Amino acid sequence: MPVDNGFGIAVATVAKMLDNDAGGARARILAYGEHIPYGASPVLVADTTLYGVQMLEQTLHRWGSLPRPWLVWVADAPARPVQDARFLVRALEGRLAGVARLPYLPVLRAVKGPDEALEYKDVRSAAEKLRRTIEGK
Repeated sequence: MPVDNGFGIAVATVAKMLDNDAGGARARILAYGEHIPYGASPVLVADTTLYGVQMLEQTLHRWGSLPRPWLVWVADAPARPVQDARFLVRALEGRLAGVARLPYLPVLRAVKGPDEALEYKDVRSAAEKLRRTIEGK
């Protein structure tokens, strides 16, 4: 049974990055079964493992008529995603609003939470790039 509410430090940090100190007004993690708020731009977070991408594919199969989501593809290692994961994401791109890649951030392994992670320059830099990518700037 997961002890982290079903998500880890990467998901919590991505939510904090996208919220950009808005107190949850710009981005927040939805509970299982919670509806996407009207007018919201959904964002899915997956790691670069083949398992993570297969879970993304299953989610998109159930997505229905909801607005196309962005994918934040979080590197789980300081290496390229495996070939099968890259190919599957490429095949799924037509169902996505876009793909934003988050680099491997080793500091996420050593922090107590997303607030502490954002104290690090490389995490803040990745957050700025992520927001620019999704906001189209």
